[in-house]
Amino acid sequence: MMKQLLTVIGLTCTLALSGCQSTYYSAVEKVTGQHKRDILVSRVESTNEAQQEAQQEFKDALTQLSELINFDGGKLAEQYDASKAHYEDSLAAAEDVRGRIDGIENVAEALFDEWQEEIDQFTNAKLKSQSQGQLRQTQRRYNSVIKAMHKAESRMQPVLDALKDNVLFLKHNLNAQAIGALQGEYQSIKNDVELLIGEMNKAIEQSNAFIAQLKE
Repeated sequence: MMKQLLTVIGLTCTLALSGCQSTYYSAVEKVTGQHKRDILVSRVESTNEAQQEAQQEFKDALTQLSELINFDGGKLAEQYDASKAHYEDSLAAAEDVRGRIDGIENVAEALFDEWQEEIDQFTNAKLKSQSQGQLRQTQRRYNSVIKAMHKAESRMQPVLDALKDNVLFLKHNLNAQAIGALQGEYQSIKNDVELLIGEMNKAIEQSNAFIAQLKE
């Protein structure tokens, strides 16, 4: 097992440099027995988990902002530190989601290219037509899923921008007036977080249906 792992790592490094992703996934399949379809399912599942984690990070950041604007005594510096930490956690969660979406697109492209290449090798016209139809149906469902993921992902940036602005403003104005200025921002951020969570839940729901279809 260790030898296989080292082999995969070596292949990853070599093929990543060459940019030959299709060859990379074929090599992984030979070494581990994990097909592109299995890798795609695994990556969609892990992206769903990352989206759920991101939702929680943004919720926590919103809770912190609520506590900040209702601040009544104590050390403002501690509130700043907490706000900064929640922003950084939200940023890390967002970057994780984006990276996982990229991973899905990468393996999906390799899977569909391979599928089409294999369809072109059919000599039986009926089987070729059926396989072509299955490919098109899977691509349509995939395109719907990845579109939903990107739509949800695009909702993260406005929230991140607002959280960052608040952190920077608070950093330069550690006083009661600063808190008063931030109070007006809360409802806007709350609305954006709710929209984000709604879009992520839609993406997760579509992803689960897509995974079920791939496992049929």
